Amino acid sequence: MTALTWGTIFTTGTLDVPALVFVLGLGAWYLTAARRVPDWPRSRTAAFLGGLATVLLLTCSFLGAYDGVLFWVRALQVVTLLMITPLLLALGAPLTLLLATAPFADRLRALGRSLLARVLTFPLVITVLLIVPPFLIYLTPLYELTLRHAAVDELVRLGLLGCGFVYFWTRLRLDPTPREDHHLVSFGISFAEVVVDAALGLILWLGPLRAAGYYEALHRAWGPDLRTDQIVGAGILWIGGDLAGLPFVGALFARWMRTDERQARQADRELDEATKAGTPDAPADGLWWENDPVLAERFRRGRQ
Repeated sequence: MTALTWGTIFTTGTLDVPALVFVLGLGAWYLTAARRVPDWPRSRTAAFLGGLATVLLLTCSFLGAYDGVLFWVRALQVVTLLMITPLLLALGAPLTLLLATAPFADRLRALGRSLLARVLTFPLVITVLLIVPPFLIYLTPLYELTLRHAAVDELVRLGLLGCGFVYFWTRLRLDPTPREDHHLVSFGISFAEVVVDAALGLILWLGPLRAAGYYEALHRAWGPDLRTDQIVGAGILWIGGDLAGLPFVGALFARWMRTDERQARQADRELDEATKAGTPDAPADGLWWENDPVLAERFRRGRQ
């Protein structure tokens, strides 16, 4: 294959038909549904379409053309499909759009309230969905299978995208979710992901070459040698994965602050209404914040 240079970056591409069908189909549905919902935020549409654009970039640009030749290119695809693309898709609130336009929305709401949905979105399960996939890919024969079989590669990409979306959907909570876990849980999962990224990066950095027979058979006479290529890929999975998580942490923190401000305003309104109705400022059975319906739960958590 032609050497990867600054020139070929902009002139080389490939046609990934399954990825193209996926993007066009999902994009057409989203735009059609968004037109049916009055005042649907343009920012959500832009985020969702941006997520779909990353899929095309990964599969139909030079990244798609060289993902079977260079280890680091495939590592970049894994990080993006697990951490960046699903974040953008979740910021588009597609489930809210689906519930607002689908004729089977009632069934979806019932499914979302089911015990099965609550179990599948339990924080430990979500943590596994975020952390385990890269280990399965790189520390099992699955990695070489994705290099040799296009169908396996497409399924793995779809799996990464699905795992990442479930994580960001349940943590950002722009769409309705089966559970209402505290935002601190999301920060904890993010911290665990940082630690695990480091562990996987070190394993690939110092460990044996992955799919060495496959790469040696290519007889590539340009670019980094196999060991350097894998080291660069390990760095992308390690450092790139951590950097890719920063926008999510920022969005999560901002949403947490907005939630606290909204609850504080609600508490103030209820206190004002109670005062106007002649309710004493400090009830006989406790301080006012212990009796406030919004703040009481926080007070109880703080005492545990």
